[in-house]
Amino acid sequence: MSDDLKSLERWAGALLSKLEPSARRSINMQVARDLRRSQQQRIKAQLAPDASPYTPRKNRKKLRDKQGRIKKKKAAMFTKITQAKSFRVTADQNQIGVGFFARVARIARVHQFGLKDKVSQNGPEVVYEKRQLLGLSDVEKEKVRDSMLKHLEQTRHL
Repeated sequence: MSDDLKSLERWAGALLSKLEPSARRSINMQVARDLRRSQQQRIKAQLAPDASPYTPRKNRKKLRDKQGRIKKKKAAMFTKITQAKSFRVTADQNQIGVGFFARVARIARVHQFGLKDKVSQNGPEVVYEKRQLLGLSDVEKEKVRDSMLKHLEQTRHL
């Protein structure tokens, strides 16, 4: 994957080097937003970059079974993690960045790498399953390329 990113970087760098710094920053920001949108959709669909589904949550113990209650289906993971306030985009004339911010960054890192963390502040430590939140699939690399070309074309017409 590293080689693919380097080849994409060389290709995009050659095209962008001919633009003014402000135009490069603008295009980078637009491409970063498109990439964030793509990542958000994939995370909401509960899919890893290789299109495999995330490892499902563990079943919780039945704390109580009250009569007459309708059991709720399992809620999807990472429903709030993709909100714009936590899922940030940075861009300057030379690079783009898409990642998590603040407390959400710690939670995302634990799941991204399958680390050990506490369930609650005074709760037990648990090793979480590896669920790769951020990463580029082949489809997303094509989207980045297409987005770059679309925004470059718009810049040429201005």
